[in-house]
Amino acid sequence: MTKKRISIFASGGGSNAERFFEFFQNDQDIEIVSLFTNNKSAGVIERAKRFNIPYHIYNRNYWQNGEVIIDLLKSQKVDYIVLAGFMLLIPDELVSAYPDKIFNIHPALLPKFGGKGMYGMNVHKAVKEAREATSGITIHYVNEHYDEGQIISQVSCPIELSDTVEEIAKKVLALEHKNYPKVIAEVVRKSI
Repeated sequence: MTKKRISIFASGGGSNAERFFEFFQNDQDIEIVSLFTNNKSAGVIERAKRFNIPYHIYNRNYWQNGEVIIDLLKSQKVDYIVLAGFMLLIPDELVSAYPDKIFNIHPALLPKFGGKGMYGMNVHKAVKEAREATSGITIHYVNEHYDEGQIISQVSCPIELSDTVEEIAKKVLALEHKNYPKVIAEVVRKSI
């Protein structure tokens, strides 16, 4: 049986990407075959090197020509794409080439606090300002619009009014690390 092949797309430090590298390191059915980043100084590159994951760095022009990325993914026989802190909108060509095979995680309970500009600490600040009693993560398929793809899984955590934005971020990141690889593994295994 052929393993299912995943490529990770990340723009930043890469703590979620590293969870995927660890989680699938010795998996019988699924493997991480590459990392794509739009940031030549992203911390995720060092994490990929530690796990011997090949990586590709590209600029915005390269990204906007979706065909180049698609050709590279096809040459690597990539079955699925996982966004792990990836900051660019996925080009329509790539969404079309990988329908219901691109996953993202959002650090809030969508549909609240989603859309353009709603990433990282911006999300946690908005949650705090709205005086929400809970926050959490939403794992969803990617479509042509920010944070509007079909929801796969949501996990919540309580938020105290006294929590700082940083404390909210820490709670949500713990949920991401615990749940994101596990949920994606469940979805991918169903296709095997």
